[in-house]
Amino acid sequence: MTKSIIFDMDGTLFQTNKILEISLSETFEYLRVKEGWEGETPIEKYREIMGVPLPVVWENLLPNYSNDVRIMANDFFHAKLIDNIYKGNGELYPNVTETFAYLKSNGYTIFVASNGLPEYLSAIVEYYKLNQWLTDVYSIQQIESQDKAELVRILVQKYNITGGALVGDRISDIRAAKSNGLLSIGCNFDFAQAEELQHADRIINDISELKSILEEGAFQIE
Repeated sequence: MTKSIIFDMDGTLFQTNKILEISLSETFEYLRVKEGWEGETPIEKYREIMGVPLPVVWENLLPNYSNDVRIMANDFFHAKLIDNIYKGNGELYPNVTETFAYLKSNGYTIFVASNGLPEYLSAIVEYYKLNQWLTDVYSIQQIESQDKAELVRILVQKYNITGGALVGDRISDIRAAKSNGLLSIGCNFDFAQAEELQHADRIINDISELKSILEEGAFQIE
């Protein structure tokens, strides 16, 4: 049996809020100059929808703009996120590396499945040297449907995962876990919403709490 833990990235392993506001502010300042954006930067709106695929993000943040403008804004925002990662403005959540070390030493393979773009995920993995623990990183951009459950299904099939859990902070993570027969572990972190977390099998307030959950026994795909 291959024991595996699949993690979401934003709001689960990486404290996206550390770079979110500054990157979004830089993007909307750019939009004010280039596209005549008026009003405040919609940071709270972004927080509400955090975890959905990026095209949906920009449909919500720029509802009255063309798709070309949304793509331009997304590209600019993405570049700023990566820039801020390499400037050291971001941070992993407490106990991530310690928990990864525990998982590896106990025979678990570790994956990331995220709605983030590949270059963004690679920047986080590279900057924080996560490759020493991760077996693979999957981005929603790898599939046409933009459905996280399908993304996880592809990962599960490729690596013949027969037991484990999916750890994330939003409903898309919980649904992806359940549809693939994995234990769903909800992270009560920055972007989590109580009405979504209530659907998770377990809820944690710190990533280190995974240890006690996993020590209860193996998880079989039904």
